[in-house]
Amino acid sequence: MRVLVLGASGATGNQVVRQLMKRQINTRILIRETAILSQDIQDHSLVETVKGNIHELTASEMSALLHDCTTNISCLGHNVTLKGVFGKPRYLVFDTIKRITETVKKDPSKNIKLILMSTTAYTNPLSGEKNSISERMVFSLLMLILPPHRDNVKAANYLVITTGHEDKNIDWISVRPDSLINETDESSYEIYESKVRSPLFNAGKTSRINVSHFMAELAADNAIWDQWRFKTPVIYNKDCL
Repeated sequence: MRVLVLGASGATGNQVVRQLMKRQINTRILIRETAILSQDIQDHSLVETVKGNIHELTASEMSALLHDCTTNISCLGHNVTLKGVFGKPRYLVFDTIKRITETVKKDPSKNIKLILMSTTAYTNPLSGEKNSISERMVFSLLMLILPPHRDNVKAANYLVITTGHEDKNIDWISVRPDSLINETDESSYEIYESKVRSPLFNAGKTSRINVSHFMAELAADNAIWDQWRFKTPVIYNKDCL
């Protein structure tokens, strides 16, 4: 078993790598040439580091990156800077998810589990979720003015609507944390099929370490995977409910 982690140098991605290290799972990470990676990850014998920009990989480089990885975890996101929010690539997450699925489809013998870190700002249109009028107005405005929000929605919709359950060699789960916070230690958390509080007017909290724990559990435990397969689970810290 080998897990590919994208966005491994980010605040949540490096926590995911550490969770996989704790479980003694072979891990491949792709980081930019300029990315700063902590020493414990760099030196770990089970972590293979590949350098490059995901949106610049050729088709053969993408195939090589995915080779022998049974699970892919995407923690990609946009930097909270003017360039990160409004610069290119505008659809970093969506384009990556699309390229991964298209690469896998070319090889009928290959199967992959795909875990996308999404957000509670995404509303699953096929699960019966509905937003209030006020939420619809705000989300519509965010779609117009915030490219990262459009990117996250397009990426999740690509899995939920386009990929769906039809691609027999692609399994997916889109994990939706609420407002992400940094905590040193793992704590109790709850998983729901749909949002139980408004991400705009009554947001909860989710620690990055709890999100990483859940995603590592999805990768490592088939029973947990089967429970959430083809779903968009929402994760909250228990103390915020």
